[in-house]
This record gives sequence, structure tokens and C-alpha cells, in this order.
Amino acid sequence: MKRVYNFSAGPAVLPVEVLKEAAEEMLDYKGTGMSVMEMSHRSKAFEEIITEAEKDLRELMNIPDNYKVLFLQGGASQQFAMIPMNLMKNKVADYIITGQWAKKAAAEAEKYGKVNRIASSADKTFSYIPDCSDLPISEDADYVYICENNTIYGTKFHELPNTKGKLLVADVSSCFLSEPVDVTKYGIIYGGVQKNIGPAGTVIVIIREDLITEDVLPGTPTMLQYKIHADAKSLYNTPPAYGIYICGKVFKWIKNMGGLEAMKERNEKKAKLLYDFLDQSKLFKGTVEKKDRSLMNVPFVTGNEELDAKFVKEAKAAGFENLKGHRTVGGMRASIYNAMPYEGVEALVAFMKEFEEANA
Repeated sequence: MKRVYNFSAGPAVLPVEVLKEAAEEMLDYKGTGMSVMEMSHRSKAFEEIITEAEKDLRELMNIPDNYKVLFLQGGASQQFAMIPMNLMKNKVADYIITGQWAKKAAAEAEKYGKVNRIASSADKTFSYIPDCSDLPISEDADYVYICENNTIYGTKFHELPNTKGKLLVADVSSCFLSEPVDVTKYGIIYGGVQKNIGPAGTVIVIIREDLITEDVLPGTPTMLQYKIHADAKSLYNTPPAYGIYICGKVFKWIKNMGGLEAMKERNEKKAKLLYDFLDQSKLFKGTVEKKDRSLMNVPFVTGNEELDAKFVKEAKAAGFENLKGHRTVGGMRASIYNAMPYEGVEALVAFMKEFEEANA
């Protein structure tokens, strides 16, 4: 079996241990005589899977009792509408625009109320995080919204914005479970799992209980009401059962690795290796302001489009997949999520050194 080093931004690399376990259980999950893909979401076996997954996630993130954990569908993009539909009581929200996904979320929220874009880094192609220590927070804002780690541009909020007492809502899709987090600082913290936790098709929403009410915007579909899903313990309709099962295995894997502190250490070590090389390279350079660099997504360029294309092509031939940058940025991007081993980054840096020597 030859596995490549997969630097995809998502769907992304998963721990080999988890894949092997899932493969072993594919035809017969714990003596049920069937796969998790085939079993009823109302069965005792699946009830145990989802209950245990939630329990492990709560332990990993120290999620307080007054927060609900929801396993939903529709990806992070569906939350762009679900959040305003459920939270926009005053029909006003403040958005901080640090990339493509925050931009899309703000545009979606505009269908339901007034959106104030209170800070943005669009002026420098989202290569930094704006100063959020003293923002013009709207007095009547229902919440302040951020995308905490910007997959495309490789930036990360290392300090949360000062929301001046307003509710903070954060999309953490691409930094989910990469480091410890204080859940109490957020009203809602959510993310699609296909970058750091599981297969595409599941989104996890961690929401404070007082925000789960029947008081939603008129016309909100039943399926887009948090209360419906919270009351039914994520089983209002058939959930993304297999995705939840894999997420549960990844939670256990993270616990076995030593939890989120250990993950952060491991991720910092990998990122340092790559950033240190970029900082001294004569050919490659990182595109993000140092203080705002993401541990998960590392964009870089040579400054020459033809050379970029050559690098991506030769890297692929050498077993490094999905290094092409997002079409809005160009260049290259290495996503080095939790499951990317240190050896993968080591091998990439060695390859980049060779390429630099050959093309200097």
C-alpha cells in the first residue's frame, strides 16, 4: 500500500489508525453483522456511537454543561443562513471579513437583516488579521461573526476580537481541535469536519443553551432551527451517521495522542519546520504576515506563475498531492492538519530544497 502525502485543504488527510479501524469494521461493526453505513440511526448500536462521540468531544474541549453539541448536515455553508435565522432578533449583525468564507457568510446574512462589516483585510488580499481590539461594534448587533482560521489565505485569529460584550460566533472549520479552546468565549463555535476531524458531510455546532429558542425569523424551515435538532439530540432526521462514526474515532485518536495540548505542540512543530524554511528560502516565500500565520494552512509562492505550476506538477509526481493554491490566490498551499505526520512536512521541505537548488 502506497499512501501519498495529502496536503489537501479539505476533504483532507485522516489518521491512518482511524482508517484501518474503520476498514476492519466495514463489514461487521462490533458483531452487528453490518456496517455503520447500513444500520438504523435509531438502533442501540448507533445510539452508543453518537453518545460516545459527544462525550469524547466534550472532554477534549472542556465543553460546559450549558452548551449543546449538534451533529448536523449542510456543511459550514448552511450555517451561514442558519445563524442569522436563529440569532437575528434585532436584525443586525457585525461581521469581520478576513477571507472568502467570512465574505460569503456576510452576504448570506444580508438576506435576513442588516450586516455591518466592521473590519476587513481585503485591502491586502486577506494576508493579515485586522486589529480587533477596539472595533466599532454596533449597539444593536445580535452577534459578532468571525471565520477564525482562513483556509484559503492561511491566516488565524491568535487573539479573539473584543466584542464589547456582544455574542461571538465563530466558524472554526479549519482549526477545529488543533489546539485548546475556551468554549465559554463563544455563543456558537462551529465547523465542517472535513478538514481536521472526519469525512465531508458533517458539521458540528457547539451552541450555548440560551441561544436555542423557538423565537426564530418567520419562515425559517424546520430543518434550520437549532431547537428542533437540540431537542431531538441530533436525530430529528437521519443524521450523517457514518461521518459521525468516523468523527468519534478521530476524537478517540486525539485523546490517545494526549489531547488538545499535545495536538497544539505537534502542530506548532510541523508549522515551524515549514515556516522556518520559507523564511530563509531564496525561491519560495510565505504570503501571510508572520504574526497572523495559521498552523493549519500554509500558502506560499515563488513569484513566478510558470515556476509555481512546475513545482506543483513535480511535487505531485514525487507523491505530494494537492499543493496547488486556491484559484483566488494562486501559488501553492500546504494544509498540515492534525493527521499530517511530521515526516510528511519533513519530506515536503526536503523536496522544496531540491527544487530550489534545481531552479535557482
